[in-house]
Amino acid sequence: MLQSKWRFVWMFFTGIVISFVMRAILPLPPGFEINSTRNILFSILQSIIITFLVWEGTLRFDHWVSKFWPWEKTFVKRFFLVMLGSILICVASIMTVGAFFDSYICHFPLVKDPNIFYICLGIAINISIMILFVEFGLQIFRKWKQSLVEIEQHKALTAQAKLENLQHQVNPHFLFNNMSVLTSLIYKDQDKAVDFVNQLSKVYRYLLDNKDNELVSVEHEIAFIESYAYLLNIRYSPNLNVVLNIPDSSLQLHLPPLSLQLLLENAIKHNVVSTASPLTIEIRVEEEYLVVSNTKKLRKVTEESSKTGIRNIRDRYQFFSSKAVIVEDTETSFTVKIPLLKTL
Repeated sequence: MLQSKWRFVWMFFTGIVISFVMRAILPLPPGFEINSTRNILFSILQSIIITFLVWEGTLRFDHWVSKFWPWEKTFVKRFFLVMLGSILICVASIMTVGAFFDSYICHFPLVKDPNIFYICLGIAINISIMILFVEFGLQIFRKWKQSLVEIEQHKALTAQAKLENLQHQVNPHFLFNNMSVLTSLIYKDQDKAVDFVNQLSKVYRYLLDNKDNELVSVEHEIAFIESYAYLLNIRYSPNLNVVLNIPDSSLQLHLPPLSLQLLLENAIKHNVVSTASPLTIEIRVEEEYLVVSNTKKLRKVTEESSKTGIRNIRDRYQFFSSKAVIVEDTETSFTVKIPLLKTL
């Protein structure tokens, strides 16, 4: 609400309403002509000023508190802290403005009433609770609208990921390269050719089974990567080495499907794989991250890259974890750390 300019309009009209309400409920001392036009106008002006100070002061205090205690994480603590601050602001505003009007503008005998503090405190509590409920209600409404937008964005990203997965499935280069390798194996080593076909079928089975899944277990993803790495090793052996170091305790954690396949593909796409410069890709677990690290020897001429792969992984992770995808790029290595998720 602090960003809305319309709040000043609401403050103005609320101040007028409060002025008439106060005239109806506050006890007046003898001889105070509240019904005179002059006193009515000054009481309305005074009420508008107090409303502005209390409302704006509460909003700004709430904005300051939100930097340390976000309301969605510490709702109760923040609510009572902001209410206490709002009450103090309200009491100070009423007494300060009342004393100012009494001294410089018009006679305001209520400020000398011994019970004025308790009257102000009662008014402050009611006004503060009203402002807080309005503000928190608006925040909840904004969060609800934001969640709807995030859901739509998630649907769009999921659809994009499915499209990319489908493109990987029918990638003519991937299929052509594997068919070429298979043709060569049939003439050289028929047993290995059979193994190659089995691993190739596992890769495509995984693609088909998980094309609609948002998350998969580490165990299933690693099983897929083992088959995928087998195909790559047949093609690039002995110049490609994929090392898997995944503890059993991490196998039931989760991650977006094909994340590892994408990172392996990027490593091969952008680096030299040769006898002089063998490529080593290590997949390991560090704390709560799955780490994919490869030696770095960039090709002089690389395939055109849309640079959307890692960005897509980052965007998808935003819906499942507050932890970021970490990229570390040095002269000798390229490392990507993706968070492991404990639940679906």
